Amino acid sequence: MPELPEVETIARGVHARVSGDRIVDVWLGRHHEPFKTAPAKMVKGLEGRVILAVRRIGKHIVCELGEAGSGRKGGLQRSVEPSAQWIVHLGMTGRLLVTTPDAPVAAHTHARLTLASGKELRFVDPRRFGRLEWRDLHRERPFAAPGAEPLSIGSAEFSALFRNRKLAIKAALLNQTLLAGVGNIYADESLFRAGLRPGRRAGRLTRAELERLRRSLGEVLHQAIELGGSSVSDYVDANGVRGFFQLEHRVYQRTGEPCRVCGTSVRRTVIAGRGTHFCPRCQR
Repeated sequence: MPELPEVETIARGVHARVSGDRIVDVWLGRHHEPFKTAPAKMVKGLEGRVILAVRRIGKHIVCELGEAGSGRKGGLQRSVEPSAQWIVHLGMTGRLLVTTPDAPVAAHTHARLTLASGKELRFVDPRRFGRLEWRDLHRERPFAAPGAEPLSIGSAEFSALFRNRKLAIKAALLNQTLLAGVGNIYADESLFRAGLRPGRRAGRLTRAELERLRRSLGEVLHQAIELGGSSVSDYVDANGVRGFFQLEHRVYQRTGEPCRVCGTSVRRTVIAGRGTHFCPRCQR
């Protein structure tokens, strides 16, 4: 499943290519699973809207939409409040791609948004675990992540998230109601860089250890965004390009390989139902 860096990379790429553009036509596929909003309602809500901005919230991509005429004017973006949102969750294998209408249509394409510029925004998802939702902000609240933002959380707030919690720190990092966007890859990698065993009880970590983890998590996420995310399965960015952070992985999916710091074999265990990778010497 794409995690925070992958979703951030896609959102930035889509924003750069379609912000200020207008949706002139919408085609939705016949499978019902991807649609949290009824397809007919989604089509009616999207057509004619201007894409004001595209951003990441947690693991979701949120397209902020305005009324016709609220986009770019004279080459500058007008400052207007969005009136609707198109919310994309990529699920396990979802892709949000910017292409042209004449480009071959991939199997398992569930949405095609034709834009006034001639571009096309497509949602593709072979396993159909992704979700599409439309919100009318005159009647509904804007989408919000359930947990804190890992890229901006402060020391005191981060420490408070784990106070008195009995679950393993790896499981706590994966809990989206605590931190929104962190998944298996970046939990493993940040715990390695912080020198912490993934099975340690979250509530027993010291303030110094938690601060080390907070800093490591931020560094890992920022580096992964710079390298376009980790392509370990189906992930590609908005242009269909794979990321490169998988080349920097120090423990994730490196079971039995030598630790890049001490040479000890990387081990694998299962925590919270997820495969978990760590170095038994570097992490304590």
